[in-house]
Amino acid sequence: MKVLVIGAAGQVGGALMEALRRRGHQTTGIDRLALSPDILQADASNALRMRALLEETMPDWVFYPAGFSWVDGCERDPLLSYNSNVKWPVDIATVAGEFGAGFTYYSSEYIFDGRQGPYTEEAKPNPLNVYGRHKLETEQSLPLVTRTLIVRTTVVYGPEIKRKNFVYQVLDRLSRNEPMPVPSDQVSSPTYNVDLAQACVECAERGIVGTLNLAGPDRIDRYTFALRICEVFHLDSALLVSKPSSELGQEATRPLNAGLDSSKAYQSLQTRLRGVREGLEDMKKLMERGGGNAASGFS
Repeated sequence: MKVLVIGAAGQVGGALMEALRRRGHQTTGIDRLALSPDILQADASNALRMRALLEETMPDWVFYPAGFSWVDGCERDPLLSYNSNVKWPVDIATVAGEFGAGFTYYSSEYIFDGRQGPYTEEAKPNPLNVYGRHKLETEQSLPLVTRTLIVRTTVVYGPEIKRKNFVYQVLDRLSRNEPMPVPSDQVSSPTYNVDLAQACVECAERGIVGTLNLAGPDRIDRYTFALRICEVFHLDSALLVSKPSSELGQEATRPLNAGLDSSKAYQSLQTRLRGVREGLEDMKKLMERGGGNAASGFS
């Protein structure tokens, strides 16, 4: 299978590149920042460049783990959020459809209001913030333009070259002996990027389309997740400061009682999505294998 990964330097994109290579697929990865030799520098906002890349690579499947995922930043700059999370992926999916390629888009539990989680694929969306509204808008637009798999996931963590996810935030803050406020009331389903990527590759290989929840099996609050990180990485959990969301000053309202019910995926896919402790232990092993450099997780 020939594959194009847009956002290949991100935490999901990097894991996808690794999973696709291991499965023997012919893979082209692009990103706004070419942070490794196997990634081409290209911006998803450049429509002519995107069309040219699709013409050159003629992929069977396109993955779009790119986008603007800083939730508070989306609240501050809704135009950038709209372009990154709606316009550009829909435009690219439209062109991909012209070439007969399938398209995987990554959505979020943030399309829900967090009142009655965990949410199945059939649950009624009610986003509370700009990011969630734009993710939902794209979900509603994509099936009209191409053969699409919409993957809903949440709280993704694991090895990544940019060191942006929540695990790295905890590691970096606590390694500097800095106290870290962590929300005690944001309940979700942490998802290990290695497993997420493998599941997505399996879906593409099988031509699965529609909407599918792909999240980890443990549904826990963010503070408990931080405690698990401290246990696995041997950090001082006393530096964690448990606080309700109302005291954190976050600009975007978060769904609190959220999380995703991934039963449908668990029953239909061979790939197993691991729980928090098992995922963190594997992440730690990959980081150690990279010579202690957390950014070289897959090396």
